[in-house]
Amino acid sequence: MPADFSLIVSQGRVADRTDGALVGARRVGEALSSLLFVEATIVGTPEPAVTDDWSVALPQATATLDELRRAVGSAIDDGTIPVLATNTCAASLGTLPTVARRHPDAVVLWIDAHGDFHTPTTTDSGYLGGMVLAAACGLWDSGHGAGLDPAQVIIVGARDIDPAESELLAEAGVAVLAPAESTPERVAQLVAGRPVWIHVDWDVLEPGYIPAAYRVGGGLLPHQIAAIFAALPEGSVRGVELAEFEAGDRDVPEHVSVELIVETFQHLLRGV
Repeated sequence: MPADFSLIVSQGRVADRTDGALVGARRVGEALSSLLFVEATIVGTPEPAVTDDWSVALPQATATLDELRRAVGSAIDDGTIPVLATNTCAASLGTLPTVARRHPDAVVLWIDAHGDFHTPTTTDSGYLGGMVLAAACGLWDSGHGAGLDPAQVIIVGARDIDPAESELLAEAGVAVLAPAESTPERVAQLVAGRPVWIHVDWDVLEPGYIPAAYRVGGGLLPHQIAAIFAALPEGSVRGVELAEFEAGDRDVPEHVSVELIVETFQHLLRGV
């Protein structure tokens, strides 16, 4: 395998409102460790899920977010490609500002059913995970940094975006692709040969493949994500975050989901 990887597994609660995502991150981390022949760096200590407001969840997650920032920074500085198995999208509050500093020319492919572009003044749910991209782009201060250029963000597979959030995305200049527009050709056109940092929230998929806490119909299929990965320029991938796999689903066995995640991830290997 030509590239050197660092594997980082988030096990600290970062606004988790369900208990399955921490387990899911651990299961994915174990599988990736075997695939990549690397030992995982475990970040944080699990705590029970709570339905709390972002203003409470954010300070509670400080230690985990700080450690994620340090782990990603160290991995990049060591010349490796960070691969993260994270519980929630909110974990990216600790990673994206580091990516913006270390790889300022990189495009962020945010592969997600949601825009995650709310601010404290627009959110109705109060969910921290729905505010992470906006924080990284400097629309509000999370206390964990910003610096991400919204013009270098491409949201892939989006289909559950609130009107206020949509307005913020348009004003900021974020490229937003609905599932029908999320083709390998269109993504490659927008990437335009630049390096990429990839974030996948598994709710981007049509429900029934890889369980996620916030399911939205009309999603992409696994082979479509794999095709997007396979179409990225060779040597372009600077890091990967795989988030929001909800273990413990009654209908989809965990081992089936983990195998599908690993199989989809493998299509990225030519891009690193």
